[in-house]
Amino acid sequence: MGQTRAVGIQLDHTIVPARDGEASARWLADLFAMPEPTRFGPFWQVATANGVDLDFDTYGDGDDLFPSHHYAFLVSEADFDAIFARIRERGIRHWADPGRTRPDEINHHDGGRGVYFANDDDHLLEIITRPYGG
Repeated sequence: MGQTRAVGIQLDHTIVPARDGEASARWLADLFAMPEPTRFGPFWQVATANGVDLDFDTYGDGDDLFPSHHYAFLVSEADFDAIFARIRERGIRHWADPGRTRPDEINHHDGGRGVYFANDDDHLLEIITRPYGG
């Protein structure tokens, strides 16, 4: 059976569980030099350039455990340099792989560059300059 693509279907937003939704949204927006998060109901929204919002939601009373998620961001070469410089300046641990076995390295998959790092909620974030499989 062949693979088909959903025509006209786009991801609009996703919920990002956080111990402190506002703090987590502000941390990401600051690290990525994005516009300030905006409040929408219980969520703190960070808008991406392709129109997909990350809606940070404070989970429970801040001490509850929740599953770690993975969020990958496609960035330009210049944005990669700027974000990666801030990661290093702030002493954020980073890895070349999602298994966190290659610390303090980046990868060069598909002729691009990529790096993984975790936020305070232990979500694994990734920036890449080329889509995988491209």
